[in-house]
Amino acid sequence: MDQKKIKRINELARKSKAEGLTDSEKKEQEQLRTEYRMAVIGNLKGELKNVKIKNPDGTIVDLKPKGH
Repeated sequence: MDQKKIKRINELARKSKAEGLTDSEKKEQEQLRTEYRMAVIGNLKGELKNVKIKNPDGTIVDLKPKGH
């Protein structure tokens, strides 16, 4: 997600608190928030794929989601 969209999310949040949003702004805000959440989830999944656990015996194990 680019900085322009993050800036717009913040603008809408401030406007919502100050004076309220129109219906179209509420829809835009929800779409941007959903896009932001999906970007965060995607980044987190990418990071978790690279996590390894070192056991006390020195062996290293990849962290894998349950069921995979």
